[in-house]
Amino acid sequence: MQSIGKKGEEFAADFLASKGYNILVRNYRFKKSEIDIICEEDDLVAFVEVKTRSSLKYGQPEVFVSLNQQKAIIRAAEEYMIETNWKKDIRFDIISVFLKGDAYEIEHFKDAFY
Repeated sequence: MQSIGKKGEEFAADFLASKGYNILVRNYRFKKSEIDIICEEDDLVAFVEVKTRSSLKYGQPEVFVSLNQQKAIIRAAEEYMIETNWKKDIRFDIISVFLKGDAYEIEHFKDAFY
């Protein structure tokens, strides 16, 4: 059985692809940091953190991206840009997935942090 997080990442990747994004990498790792999805839209690369919840008891999923996690994602993104010699625009996004039984709600926050 898929974990809630992996299920949310699948929904997020499908959502991005349906919006015309080209998925470049999933679960990119650098040291202890991980970027859930790296995708391209035109001449821009988006580094996407996916947060999935099955309950809103403690708040919306997107509020669970801590400052430390943001810094780790930025460090990993810097490494990715060095590895790929990326020189164009970048953006950091969050995709919030709320699972409701067999259904789900998804929200895309562009430029969520810097």
